[in-house]
Amino acid sequence: MSKYDFITEELTRLKNEGLYNNIRTISSPQGAHLIVDGKKVLNMCSNNYLGFANDPALVKAAENAVLKYGAGPGAVRSIAGTLDLHIELEKKLAQFKKVDAAIFLQSGFVANQAVIPSIVDSAEDAVFTDELNHASIIDGVRLTKAQRFIYKHNNPEDLRKKLEEGKAARRKLIITDGVFSMDGDIAPLDKIAEIAEEYNAITMVDDAHGEGVLGEAGRGIVDHFKLHNKFDIEVGTMSKAFGVVGGFVAGKSELIEYLKQKARPFLFSSATTPADTAACMAAVEILLGSGDRVKKLWDNANYFKENMKKLGFDIGVSQTPITPVMLGEASAAQTFSKKLFEEGIFAMAIGFPTVAKGKARIRVMISAAHSKEDLDTTLAAFEKVGKELGTGG
Repeated sequence: MSKYDFITEELTRLKNEGLYNNIRTISSPQGAHLIVDGKKVLNMCSNNYLGFANDPALVKAAENAVLKYGAGPGAVRSIAGTLDLHIELEKKLAQFKKVDAAIFLQSGFVANQAVIPSIVDSAEDAVFTDELNHASIIDGVRLTKAQRFIYKHNNPEDLRKKLEEGKAARRKLIITDGVFSMDGDIAPLDKIAEIAEEYNAITMVDDAHGEGVLGEAGRGIVDHFKLHNKFDIEVGTMSKAFGVVGGFVAGKSELIEYLKQKARPFLFSSATTPADTAACMAAVEILLGSGDRVKKLWDNANYFKENMKKLGFDIGVSQTPITPVMLGEASAAQTFSKKLFEEGIFAMAIGFPTVAKGKARIRVMISAAHSKEDLDTTLAAFEKVGKELGTGG
């Protein structure tokens, strides 16, 4: 018996159940169109909401930063890795988010791991987390010794019940995604804020899919609900609407100062590269100047979703440009995705464990980079494949 038998067995099971993730290879810049496995296709599954990933202004900013600062950061932020670029970006992010300060980190994933264990670091503390929160939040919670209370998805009354159960905790931290990435629904942040005030709880939102999408010029879900100074911690990512890579935490100046002393990813992992940092700043500056891309994103999303409904597809409860096309079993979603690819549409299937069993889907990600012709081409492909497979259209 080989010590690797369990790996072979698990891989076989994943393939047999239609859960094996076939990872495709891209050989072109991110945009409305891609070269995937050597084939030119319409890109309907990237998180590049605003088309920034290959924007000339971002590319130029990255080039200039490499020429000035070199390729790598050389150290962690707390020793010798903090560039003036990092400081400037943090100021721009704070201005964009309408908060006192921000801290820039390596990714949105590690931003959650930076915040959660730093805020609730004892068994005397308690975390209250939505049952559908992102994996990075789940992992961040796992790094704490705090008591854990999982409340029903987007259910303020169940959150209240859980807070009542854990009201004796020394510190209470409520965590929610802003936009839930698989369904595209929005957290009831206004109601969460009201309940948090009753229980003197700290509030935290991971707005990965709300940045660049919701609020004035894409300022996010806190701006969408007009909750400035009423929601404590905003976590964001630069890898989706901003088109680059990196994460940040925004809030009161004392919170950010505290994280610079306590957050392990800040203290023990190298800083982001000059190129990434400069490109992120270019994206923020564009949004500080104009919300035109955000408007185009929503125009595209509304057009696509309305027409998908007319074709008879189930697009779930989405309130954002995320458009889940619900297909049920993972094998059905995998087949649908392969058929779409044959039609020149790149839209990946998503199944368990990313979503619950029986909730597999094609998740279509609309972008401001898409033209109306792109959307019409995609709609026609969905209609054709849906009719062929008997799953809509």
